[in-house]
Amino acid sequence: MIDIKLLREDPERVRASQRARGEDDGIVDAIVAAEQAHRSSLTEFERLRTEQKSIGKQVARAQGEEKQALLGQTKELAARVRQLQADADAAQTELGDLLRQVGNLVEDGVPVGGEDDYTVLETVGEPPQFDFDAKDHLALGESLAAIDMERGAKVGGSRFYFLTGVGARLELALLNMGMAQAVEHGFTPMITPTLVKTEVMAGAGFIDKHADEVYRLEADDLFLTGTSEVALAGYHADEILDLSAGPRRYAGWSACYRREAGSHGKDTRGIIRVHQFHKVEMFTYCRVEDAAAEHQRLLAWEKEMLAKVELPYRVIDTAAGDLGGPAARKFDCEAWVPTQGRYRELTSTSNCTTYQARRLNTRERDPYGSGTRAVATLNGTLATTRWIVAILENHQQADGSVRVPTALQPFLGLDVLKPV
Repeated sequence: MIDIKLLREDPERVRASQRARGEDDGIVDAIVAAEQAHRSSLTEFERLRTEQKSIGKQVARAQGEEKQALLGQTKELAARVRQLQADADAAQTELGDLLRQVGNLVEDGVPVGGEDDYTVLETVGEPPQFDFDAKDHLALGESLAAIDMERGAKVGGSRFYFLTGVGARLELALLNMGMAQAVEHGFTPMITPTLVKTEVMAGAGFIDKHADEVYRLEADDLFLTGTSEVALAGYHADEILDLSAGPRRYAGWSACYRREAGSHGKDTRGIIRVHQFHKVEMFTYCRVEDAAAEHQRLLAWEKEMLAKVELPYRVIDTAAGDLGGPAARKFDCEAWVPTQGRYRELTSTSNCTTYQARRLNTRERDPYGSGTRAVATLNGTLATTRWIVAILENHQQADGSVRVPTALQPFLGLDVLKPV
């Protein structure tokens, strides 16, 4: 969540961030009022508690009618103290609920607007020009015996699939190449849980306004994660980290699950938008002062992976209204999909500043003063199942085969995928 001290000292900055996101800035005034109510209740509670203790001492010394009068006063005070305690608790709950509704403070320079108001920062490579009728990824996948949507639907329903033969090998090769790169750059490889507790899911910021997009196992009060970012965000919950030697970097490999609520009719063909996929995700804990530079590093590592699979892509600065609650800034890398004639997201890297760490109580010793302070968290994609879409379509050849990018060949053990 956002820093309430910042909101208290500079409420207009938070209002401006809310407006940039296209959200209600009136919540700032509601938070201020809730905090004042909480403080007022606590102050009166403490005053009456002190009075209650004082009268208690008088009761011990009093006798007769005086004692009875003091006991009556004590009973009345006790009822008022209980009420004030309840009022303070209710105000604190309301304050917490309101704070969780406020998205992270948007960084300066982030485009204002919604999904279509991004800024293109860079375009890399040229879309391929085919002298034959290009096939989409599903037609290619079926001819290569790599993707089986029909049996996926039979087993799991719509938006499920099987990767078979070279399809399964291609995904494993991609993920292994991503993990190898992460290790090369100092990341600790992690196989993460895909079921997490409510407090971890909420702490990572994934159920405030998007509960309908995640799978929940109600009988166990657990959530299926849509990214290993969630588990990695909870990895150091309630801990004090030593970041004196630099950021702590983890690379999580996991299955990911998304309900895709609201996507009816969108991307129903193939494996672009599915309920289950695999991903290698970078996750960093660092000092707040280092977060912006670390964000650029994560983006550079994503671009390094895209270069290895030889895809034309562009980098966009995502608009504030499309950031999601935890992110203060997000860069997406979108690869060209020939049969769609447009760019589609393959990677995303977000700077979440202290938003997740405050919720999950992940801190460091304050290097500039006494006590502790929240750390910054960042995340970024290195490879997912969706990459197969762009690889198949961009590297297809006239005979229906698909050329394997040079850097990927050692991980796959093939230089070309041939129709079966």
